[in-house]
Amino acid sequence: MVPTVELNNGVRMPQVGFGVYKIPDGQVVGALRTAFDAGYRNVDTATLYRNERGVGVAIAESGLPREDVFVTTKLWNTDHGHDEAMRAFDTSLNLLGLDYVDLYLIHWPVPSADRYVPTWQALRKIAEAGRARAIGVSNFQVEHLRRLVEETGVVPAVNQIELHPWLQQSQLRAFHSAHGIVTEAWAPIARGGARLGDEVLDRLARKHGKTPAQVVLRWHVELGHVVIPKSVTPKRIVENIDIFDFELDEQDMSAMATLDHGHRTGPHPDSMG
Repeated sequence: MVPTVELNNGVRMPQVGFGVYKIPDGQVVGALRTAFDAGYRNVDTATLYRNERGVGVAIAESGLPREDVFVTTKLWNTDHGHDEAMRAFDTSLNLLGLDYVDLYLIHWPVPSADRYVPTWQALRKIAEAGRARAIGVSNFQVEHLRRLVEETGVVPAVNQIELHPWLQQSQLRAFHSAHGIVTEAWAPIARGGARLGDEVLDRLARKHGKTPAQVVLRWHVELGHVVIPKSVTPKRIVENIDIFDFELDEQDMSAMATLDHGHRTGPHPDSMG
């Protein structure tokens, strides 16, 4: 029931995925069991999350064909550099217990280290060897993306960024659109909390008979984003994927546009690392 988006190399990626940030290795198997039962087929993990082994166990125990589960993992900041990146990827793949991943990302650009170009060259080799079906980046700004393209000629398939109604990143999304880069949103509902009680969201939730979080996730889908909401609560795991039986109209989208205040819940990419 979840639509897919086509990446710039023809690979198709489910538009709604399940994020496992801060879910301990011992708990991620149960959370993913619930997610798979609810219909998720897109899993987003990372070296930083320290749960790649559990993700691999969950996939193996699910009984789902490997080709039916889209798996993303990410390279951490301490593994920048060509050789370091190659070793880090091997470690992630071994922990996952997989022959390949569907998407491998550089987690942060770490501009202070100035090593993301050789790191990207390593990802290019990984993709050429068929060990990652697609490669991309996370938290890259326009100048970082432009440099990758100019110096390597390889356009990332995805840029996973902090993106929600309170941080709409219009300039960065426009660059993605112009270069065929899929926008993927982390913290798609701004980590929940008080912001979901906003008057605009409350009104739209009542209008459509949905929760404020579902309205926000539907907003992402309407804009063509891939989203990876995270929860360990079974009820919310199910709710977060139950967003394909309603649509936001033009007035709804205009109302959502008024929420943008440039608010970040995480660090700025220029200073991270």
